[in-house]
Amino acid sequence: MHHELDTRGIEVRAHAWLSTEWFSPHDTPGIAVPFYLAHPRLARLERKMVLEVEGGTVRECMRILRHEAGHVVQRAYGLHRRKRWRELFGNASKRYPDFYRPNPTSRRHVQHLRRWYAQCHPDEDFAETFAVWLGPRARWKKRYADWPALQKLQYVDELMDELDGVKPPPKPRTTMEPLHSLTTTLGQHYRDKQKRFSVEAPTVFDRDLLKIFSADPAHRKAPAATTVIRKHRAQIMHSVARETGEYPLALDHALDDVIDRSRVLKLRAPGSGQTMRRKLTALLTAKSVTSLYSSGRRQTFAV
Repeated sequence: MHHELDTRGIEVRAHAWLSTEWFSPHDTPGIAVPFYLAHPRLARLERKMVLEVEGGTVRECMRILRHEAGHVVQRAYGLHRRKRWRELFGNASKRYPDFYRPNPTSRRHVQHLRRWYAQCHPDEDFAETFAVWLGPRARWKKRYADWPALQKLQYVDELMDELDGVKPPPKPRTTMEPLHSLTTTLGQHYRDKQKRFSVEAPTVFDRDLLKIFSADPAHRKAPAATTVIRKHRAQIMHSVARETGEYPLALDHALDDVIDRSRVLKLRAPGSGQTMRRKLTALLTAKSVTSLYSSGRRQTFAV
């Protein structure tokens, strides 16, 4: 991350510490990194408990770090106090909501992290825009050519040209919720996290399953639907999560329901396993989009 900032002439150096999740405090140019990235065993535990490791690959880690770098740069230079910044992104002092409902069709915000994170707060809008701008071989001029969000990217481009080689005012390098200060046990941490990430799983109805699998006695010799679903479960879950931004833990619960209903209905899978997998993936994708962006569904997020 620092190499990418150097390449762009940005004279900011962020400090980092271990905590429970990714975040960047408002009062210091630093980044909290989740503890599970400190050791492969902890990463395996994270995957076991919540079925994903946020930032667990170099590519994903860099995407998150570019986002957090946006927060660091914004606060280091006090960019949110500029009139043009406020015109484009909004009031940074606006209170963070507990939940937000994104509009997946909006072109006023860039799309970088999942779940249209730029839409939840002006600070996140800037951080996401900065991350898209900072990325290597960024093709933002072409990708966002017809989007209103292009104005924000162009502003960031102009702003960083202006700040090229400019050192920010010194700020204290403090930490927030460092790992050594926390008293929560691993067990409680994961109970809380599972509760947070497994809520409101997409609903799949019996009639949906009957469009994919069969209850016809003529297909009684075909493999059980439950067998096919279990075989392709991980691939289905990760494909839908990648496509929709739904939490893998929520999808895992939805697949539990699908398996239970398939067992009760005594469903069979008369087609090829790959065909069944594609159909169930498409069904869960559609259900996830409906669930995520319905009027009753709100998104939780970390600051």
